[in-house]
Amino acid sequence: MKYISTFAIIVIIIAVSVVGGVFFIVDETQQAIVTQFGKPVGTPITTPGLHMKLPFIQNINYFDKRFLAWDGDPNQIPTKDKRFIWVDTYARWHITDSLLFFQRLRDERGAYSRLDDILDGETRNAIAKHVLIELVRSTNPGDNETKEDMGSLKPIKFGREKLEQEVLRAASPRVTDLGIEILDFKFKRINYVEEVRREVYARMISERKRIAEQYRSEGAGESARISGEKDRELKTITSEAYRKTQEIRGKANSKAADIYATAYNKDPEFYRFTRTMESFTKIMDENTTLVMSTDGDLFKYLKGVK
Repeated sequence: MKYISTFAIIVIIIAVSVVGGVFFIVDETQQAIVTQFGKPVGTPITTPGLHMKLPFIQNINYFDKRFLAWDGDPNQIPTKDKRFIWVDTYARWHITDSLLFFQRLRDERGAYSRLDDILDGETRNAIAKHVLIELVRSTNPGDNETKEDMGSLKPIKFGREKLEQEVLRAASPRVTDLGIEILDFKFKRINYVEEVRREVYARMISERKRIAEQYRSEGAGESARISGEKDRELKTITSEAYRKTQEIRGKANSKAADIYATAYNKDPEFYRFTRTMESFTKIMDENTTLVMSTDGDLFKYLKGVK
């Protein structure tokens, strides 16, 4: 009978432990807060393993120890130069004090709601203090980029990365009393609203047309220069060739005259005969009818042929 009573007591203890949840497990990705009638009891449990609580009257609230992602809703925000843009943001955060987090925010849904208010508000404040170009660029033109490559873009003082750090610095002090820490903040996407988009496209087209016209003008100037040099060189070559041909022709005529003079001096009569025969080949062909005078030299030579 004694053994039966002991066994019954053990069974009752096990049943109470199972039904009431005396034991609970915290894994390495979690931290836990024990609450009794809705109020925290003891210190936060941050070490993984098997733990105990009072059955029925105590509950366990688990919180993530890992880095968590906050994804903001895209918002239409005006810049300092009155340009309306769509801004989509992203941040990472984690719970640093689970007890304070539970007391102030209760759960992750409450944390996301507060982060929406804080980060969206600081994003609007930062964007409203800067012009559009500071948001869409991170650096100024480098040494390898020419003025034509960058068009009419003005240099920036801050840039997107510094604006992200500005939002992070402004938002971080506002979450320290919530038991969380914002690790980083990024502009995930920035897009123009329809009116600004049309204006930007028109400006881009105008800028590219200006650069194209500049290239065309430079090309036309280079073409005119090359054409002028070509004409000048062509005239120089033609003039030099004409000079050389006239020089050669003059030397040839002089030499021919010397030859003719030498031949004439040796036999003037024969020279006159050959010159007369050469003239026949130039003035006569097979269809030519020639009427000659009896006093002419040609008739005299023909008459003298035996």
